[in-house]
Amino acid sequence: MTSKTILVVEDETSVTKLYVQFLEPEYTVLTAETAQEGIDILLGQDEATDAGAAEIDTVLLDRRLPDAPGEEVLDLIEEHGFDCRVAMVTGVEPDFDIVDMGFDLYIVKPVTRSELLEAVGTLFVRSEYGGLLREAASLASKRALLESEKSDAELEASEEYSTLLDRMSELDDELLDLAESLSSDDYRVMFRDLGND
Repeated sequence: MTSKTILVVEDETSVTKLYVQFLEPEYTVLTAETAQEGIDILLGQDEATDAGAAEIDTVLLDRRLPDAPGEEVLDLIEEHGFDCRVAMVTGVEPDFDIVDMGFDLYIVKPVTRSELLEAVGTLFVRSEYGGLLREAASLASKRALLESEKSDAELEASEEYSTLLDRMSELDDELLDLAESLSSDDYRVMFRDLGND
């Protein structure tokens, strides 16, 4: 069984070394210090995969990079349809702008070894879900994060938050329709980790 490959895009060398220490040898870890290096590695994975190298399964991405914001890496992943999960691991406190970002988890530094390994494990579980389940898990994480950081009045006044709740309601209906076609065993396997976010 081949090792999962994680790309760490982080400009602080000491933090990168720590993440590599946490993740190896269980995972193959690639590193980039700038948004452009991260983009180059992601764009190069198509050729590398054709040559038999492993593709990137997960990206641990800082929001503040020396050449560009981490969101540019997120945009590239979405534009090219790369099948990888993304955790923003950053010192930037979350705000309502996270609603439109294409990440799966948002983790505020500093991060312990157990927190990082748990996050990576969660991302790999999510990679097994279909598109609806991934989206539902991502939105649930964003809702929980915003509800922990913002007041009720701020939440009620936010159009982005209202849109997020509307989409979650739509997904609930779609997932209920999907659940009717699943056996009880399939249902348990596919949904067992959604409540942990």
